[in-house]
Amino acid sequence: MNLSVLARKFSILCTAAAAFTSLALSASAAHTDSLISMKAASTKIVYIDGKPQDKTLEAATRDSIIRVVQTFYYDQFRHFQDPDAPYFLFMSKEGGLSMGIGGSVRMRAYYDWNGAMPTPSFAPYTIPIPANPLSMRHFSSTPAGTGLFFRVIGYNRTLGNYQLYIETDFTGYQSRDLKLKKAYATVRDFTIGYATSTFSDPAAQPVVIDAAGNNNKFSNTSVLVRYMPCFRKKWYVGVSLETPASAIDQTGTSAKPRSEWLPDLAALAQYEWAPGQHVRLSGVLRTLPYRDLTNNKNHNPVGWGLHLSSVSHPSRSLTVYANFSIGRGIAGLGGDMVYGRYDLVQDPQISGTLYAPMTIGWCAGLQYNFRPDFFISAAASQTHLSLRDPAPADDYKNGTFACLTAFWNILPRVSAAAELDYGRRANISGASRNAWRVNAMCAFSF
Repeated sequence: MNLSVLARKFSILCTAAAAFTSLALSASAAHTDSLISMKAASTKIVYIDGKPQDKTLEAATRDSIIRVVQTFYYDQFRHFQDPDAPYFLFMSKEGGLSMGIGGSVRMRAYYDWNGAMPTPSFAPYTIPIPANPLSMRHFSSTPAGTGLFFRVIGYNRTLGNYQLYIETDFTGYQSRDLKLKKAYATVRDFTIGYATSTFSDPAAQPVVIDAAGNNNKFSNTSVLVRYMPCFRKKWYVGVSLETPASAIDQTGTSAKPRSEWLPDLAALAQYEWAPGQHVRLSGVLRTLPYRDLTNNKNHNPVGWGLHLSSVSHPSRSLTVYANFSIGRGIAGLGGDMVYGRYDLVQDPQISGTLYAPMTIGWCAGLQYNFRPDFFISAAASQTHLSLRDPAPADDYKNGTFACLTAFWNILPRVSAAAELDYGRRANISGASRNAWRVNAMCAFSF
């Protein structure tokens, strides 16, 4: 893909984002906000040292807690598939400390045809080319997404406002073992711990109930230190140092990856005109060390990435999602190519050399809420990998994903959904294959 075509697509995306933003500024409260209010109101408060005797104080404390719970859903790095706010909230009498213990039980059944995926997640990268005649159709189910989490919210004279959060789910060995998903502390504007990368924007990803999600999905988690202040309640800037986890090709004999020795540097700038509506530009710089075994030299090429994203409500019923990414050495941070090792690959023309191929991706989605508790969503996304010639004919070139989802909150904490997924993988040789999946999901949270 040449730069002129890329620039034109980037300009179109920016223009569309600006249009969505101008529409959303004049929109009334969205149906999604009404659902969040319903979920927050269902929270049960348990006082650990007795209720306040003053009824006025008790009512004011509850209203304050409801507002805190609502902010849980407007977290800058919360994805739609993340669990709901805890149903039970343990509260100190004076309201200075609260702890929520919650979880979700999520079951998903799926059926593949026209070539079954070899994994529970529907990722175009994994579509076999040619088709495997032993696995053309497949039915299975998984409890992946079932999990437990703990959240503590408090105030201290020295620390100010702080939060502690631990999230686990059963996506470990064979999608059954308990696995740590997040564990971090937020003190004022600082976040320290195992958290979602600053380079990602999970809230701007369209709704997908399949575990793989959209093709241009960046939601990697790492141990990090992030500083993210807010100015005038609308502008956010953030910068973080993050533990690296590169995905470098290890199949060659003339060059091998070395151990990482510098943290990734990620940053973002965001304008938020209303809770849950924003436009964000984020970037990342990362060192990708390897050793040239032909000339016995060490090299430290720099990978970089840019990610433009937006989520908005142009009308009460409509939600619009848009994402665009470009970079080198970022394939291992998310999207379809996390199943490969494409941060650095062998240079086919120079022995002992690795290079970072260009990756370009986009994602767009529309969600229409017929009621606060029922919506239909449509999304499409694609990731493109540019390898140098002569690349292996059977190597990945691009992957396309699209889905149509119907989602129903039967009760504030009971939901069901059905989804039709389409995927397509294309190789360097021009060979390609399509795959289809239908998903059904039910979830209970507490």
